[in-house]
Amino acid sequence: MQNFNYSIPTKVYFGKGQIKKLSKISQFGTKVLMVYGGGSIKGNGIYDKAAAVLRESGVSFFELSGVDPNPRIETVALGAKLCKEKEIDAVLAIGGGSTIDCAKMIAAAAKYDGDPWDLVLDGSKIKDALPIVTILTLAATGSEMDGFAVISDMDKNDKLDTASELIKPAFSILDPKFTYSVSQKQTAAGTADIMSHVFEVYFTREKDAFLQARMCEAVLKTCIKYGPAAMENPEDYDARANLMWASSLAINGLLSYGSDVQWCVHPMEHELSAFYDITHGVGLAILTPVWMEYVLSEATIDKFVEFGINVWGIDAEREPRQIAEESIDRTRAFFAQLGLPRTLADVGIGEENLSKMADKLDGLFTDTYIPLTGNEVLEIYRRAL
Repeated sequence: MQNFNYSIPTKVYFGKGQIKKLSKISQFGTKVLMVYGGGSIKGNGIYDKAAAVLRESGVSFFELSGVDPNPRIETVALGAKLCKEKEIDAVLAIGGGSTIDCAKMIAAAAKYDGDPWDLVLDGSKIKDALPIVTILTLAATGSEMDGFAVISDMDKNDKLDTASELIKPAFSILDPKFTYSVSQKQTAAGTADIMSHVFEVYFTREKDAFLQARMCEAVLKTCIKYGPAAMENPEDYDARANLMWASSLAINGLLSYGSDVQWCVHPMEHELSAFYDITHGVGLAILTPVWMEYVLSEATIDKFVEFGINVWGIDAEREPRQIAEESIDRTRAFFAQLGLPRTLADVGIGEENLSKMADKLDGLFTDTYIPLTGNEVLEIYRRAL
């Protein structure tokens, strides 16, 4: 039975020229910490546009650059220290999911007296946070509209997710033109990431969430249509816009209300990233079809048939097993079409750390779509080699 509380508080300003809405950050105060990654926002002009709006609004800003693709706890600690020293009023993230996740945890750690890693280990310890504003430059994680953050401690080979209502952005600016400079590789990985978010809630034990399932299928079909289009023509506004909105809807809660289930493939990939620092979407593209094959059984076949018919357009008159297996084959082939690696070996990952990664996940997947033991996780890793 569906039973849920609906709340998606982030205000979104979507479309061309919406960066002017950044002036609304002044409602939070006059000092902002601007967080960004490797500096591409200076090359493509987004930095200058944001800085101009801030100055025109009477807002001064301090900068924290160099956020890694898998954001580090050290960067969070540095950002929190800056916020406290400079008496920052709000945190502005300009970038993709890694930058936004880092900014979220900076905003929370700035209001916390202990070790910022405490907040990663236990999101319930987040009792307050500075207001967070985002300018999205990469459609992938959906972090611009949710209350999740993923942070790494590479010294411990830990990449963990945390969650709190208090780290949902106050507002986010989504201009598809700001993703024109995203590379083909990043666009492909981002598309796989969006689709994986949907898979995590589409494959659920809830039988009566009909509407949620149909919305999931719509987002998946949007990725299938517009992922390749954006790669072929990086300045295809419609392709970029559809991917950007799909990214937000995939994980802002809309698809999972009433049909939520414990996630599985994402935590498995987090271990890959923690040990090997690979791109998240790449790891997901490798693991997802293998996980699908592993959990396909008489108990799950109806869902895979539904997936094959409604998403991939496979002939409903065929045998159920054939439809289910082809749906998985089509998924793997689509990721390959995007140019994503097929196996762990393709990204330089061997057998050496698989047991360690599986052991860290043992006992965690008791409430997933299909519960998995550590040994079963290890088998999935090995099949992905």
